[in-house]
Amino acid sequence: METKRTILSADAAQKKLRRMALEVVEQNYTSSELVLIGIRKSGSVIARRISAYLQEAFKGSVTVLELTMDKKNPGAIRIEPLIDFNNKTILLIDDVANSGRTMLYALKPLLEQHPARIQTLALVERTHKAFPVEMDYVGLSVSTTTDEHIYVEVDGEEVLGAWMD
Repeated sequence: METKRTILSADAAQKKLRRMALEVVEQNYTSSELVLIGIRKSGSVIARRISAYLQEAFKGSVTVLELTMDKKNPGAIRIEPLIDFNNKTILLIDDVANSGRTMLYALKPLLEQHPARIQTLALVERTHKAFPVEMDYVGLSVSTTTDEHIYVEVDGEEVLGAWMD
């Protein structure tokens, strides 16, 4: 029998998102523009929440884009709207960092241009990686077995929390 264990409440998730946004401001205080790219679907919601928190403290402009890909079989990767990434600071955002595979594939279209800096953010990070991608900003790091799964639940524009089974 599977059991659903809450690892982040909605309130705790919001606090972690706000803290990560402040860390982003601190690490990018010299940037005049940040481009947030949320990996659809939950990563996009998190990107928009981070953007809202950034507006409180970041002095530059913030652009939010959405990256669409099949996470199980990454082939075609779409970023909408497509903009020029040259010399820009990019923050690639996902809900859960599992093996690092999704983030690695999501980097591909960004590397076709010449961004000034690429950073990564995940609300929840699992501690085992199969691909060489480290998160720059993490809300919660969780040690799990390979059989356990972590889910971030969103509803509309709200992050309702995270759970694992």
